[in-house]
Amino acid sequence: MAELEVGIKGTGSVLVEQGNTALAMGSGQLPVFATPAMIALMEKTASESIQNYLEDGYGSVGTKLEVKHSSATPLGMEVHCESELLTIDGRRLVFSVKAFDKAGLIGEGTHERFLIKNESFLKKAEGKLG
Repeated sequence: MAELEVGIKGTGSVLVEQGNTALAMGSGQLPVFATPAMIALMEKTASESIQNYLEDGYGSVGTKLEVKHSSATPLGMEVHCESELLTIDGRRLVFSVKAFDKAGLIGEGTHERFLIKNESFLKKAEGKLG
């Protein structure tokens, strides 16, 4: 299904704007980069890092995150994310994820994803509708 190798790396970035603050996302009361926004950036970075290695019709879904958000980032500053594929265990993938602003590390941890066949996965999810 895939030609993945341990060590595949990815990068991504986002500007801290009103819409991705803790205040806007409901995860806090201050206009700083929200933890859910950091997590979304980490998932996106990991997901996109492997997508070109997968056959058409296949993708991956996030299933587990263990991250620490250790430093606040203010409006107007860019957040940069790096991911690295650490483990391939059948369809299970484990990534190291780290996020930085210009002052340094703001968050890090691990992220687990599973390889899926998109059509089958969607059909199973939609089956919950009855």
